[in-house]
Amino acid sequence: LSQAVAALIAELGMAGGRLAVALEPGDGDTPDPHGAERAEFLVSANAGQPPRALRKVASGGELSRISLAIEVATLGLDAVPTMVFDEVDTGIGGAVAEVVGQKLRALGAERQVLCVTHLPQVAAQGHHHFQVSKAVAGDSTHSAVLPLDDKARIEELARMLGGVEITKEVRANARQMLTRAQQS
Repeated sequence: LSQAVAALIAELGMAGGRLAVALEPGDGDTPDPHGAERAEFLVSANAGQPPRALRKVASGGELSRISLAIEVATLGLDAVPTMVFDEVDTGIGGAVAEVVGQKLRALGAERQVLCVTHLPQVAAQGHHHFQVSKAVAGDSTHSAVLPLDDKARIEELARMLGGVEITKEVRANARQMLTRAQQS
């Protein structure tokens, strides 16, 4: 597991990172419903750093990417039908974001994967795309979730890429991202 996760987190922008699993004997000699040992993930997100408790050292973005790497490394070893990733792409961009999207897409071929993202490189990799929005009406806020068809996906990716002004070049880039993702 450690070797597989280390290889994956390197692809996810954490080159030199490591994962170790520390097993400590449980308290006492009596059987425990949680097992005979306590397991803790130790992680080093950067080369040259000693592994330390994941719960203490990983940033939100690192924790999300390590979780993704563990899910990819253990795919097929559990019966979890749905996985939810909320902004797994925090703190990354560019090529690493595209790799994160590719890993999510690979998981999505085997499981239902829901991912909240603000990065077009990740969104383009999805098998399906929904736009989530909020609107205030009076003193209450309402959320809306809309499925996007191919044309609307290109427009949403262009919006994510281009900001305020959406040009034909930005739309072409969005179309290209979507086409490349679906061909892989």
